[in-house]
Amino acid sequence: MPRTPPRSTARVIALANQKGGVAKTTSVASIGAALAEAGKKVLLVDLDPQACLTFSLGVDPDAVDASIHEVLLGRAELADVIIECPDGIDLVPSTIDLAAAEAMLLPRPGREYVLRSALEASSAAYDVILLDCSPSLGVLTLNALTAADGLIIPMPCEMLSHRGVGQLLDTVTDVQKILNKDLEVWGILPTLYDGRSNHAREVLVDVGERYGLPVLEPAIPRTVRFAEAPALGRSILATSRTSKGARAYREVAAALLPRL
Repeated sequence: MPRTPPRSTARVIALANQKGGVAKTTSVASIGAALAEAGKKVLLVDLDPQACLTFSLGVDPDAVDASIHEVLLGRAELADVIIECPDGIDLVPSTIDLAAAEAMLLPRPGREYVLRSALEASSAAYDVILLDCSPSLGVLTLNALTAADGLIIPMPCEMLSHRGVGQLLDTVTDVQKILNKDLEVWGILPTLYDGRSNHAREVLVDVGERYGLPVLEPAIPRTVRFAEAPALGRSILATSRTSKGARAYREVAAALLPRL
């Protein structure tokens, strides 16, 4: 068995859900911006080949010289690919090239520890590192779970969104047994919440009991302001500071601060 790399000094939080369209990227960008507002030094890592987080923060993936892809394959150091972004946060960008990383990492010994080792070199410069995982349970997500102290599961307040969460939690259990005994599930983050809907309210009540996990509060409301922010290359905390969505993410970030 390969030697387990040392844990980074920053608190590392993965946001994962193998289902797409759950506001995972929005949550990474918004929580990151809110923590930066609170005085934390924040690094965001885009682990999705679709590079939605990279684009959302005003960085053109097609214009990036080096990304997390090169870091995972040992072709670049993490510090060399970090980009300073507005809202007081730093970004490790992604590109479509990352889609090939899964296959390229598979034959490598200790492949699940590659990201954790890469983060160790730069973690002293940050208080918190947020990992935006791809919508799958492949090697990239396993790398994120192996590197993380905490896991947050964004989940829309819709009954069908329960599908797959159990499988993710099974994977988490395996990771805790074999790869990262310190990984903790910090909770489910309810997203796309419509308080006017009886169904949404019922799902919100059900989700914590169903999985025996904390439910982070408040639920993130459904609002068009989230769709507008990426076009401006900023988080909703900058583009619509007083909106209900921005206020909700500030409250979630404030609830996380004691753990950071």
